Amino acid sequence: MQKALIYFALGTIVSFLINYFLLSSENIGLELYYAVAFGAAWGIAYYLDTPDFTLAKKLGLSFVVMAILVGAGTLIFKLELAIPSILKFSMVFVAYYVIASFRATKSLRK
Repeated sequence: MQKALIYFALGTIVSFLINYFLLSSENIGLELYYAVAFGAAWGIAYYLDTPDFTLAKKLGLSFVVMAILVGAGTLIFKLELAIPSILKFSMVFVAYYVIASFRATKSLRK
């Protein structure tokens, strides 16, 4: 769990810094929200990368996190601004497992 939190923190920080310095958005709060979605994807993917979770549980938990992201984003911003967080989350989540699939262990933990 500690490593998953580290993945979350590092993913959030790196994503925010890249977006802040390279894209220079006008809305820092929105960029922070998108960075949290990016970091959450890395943290959740790492946390779920264990044989203890079935594929159904992995998908279910990822959908729950996406729903939480959209709910929070809709409360803070508008729905139109919350939707890209799902895209960022799902792209990173899928990329994690695609990268893991190339390994013999089918996991990035080992």
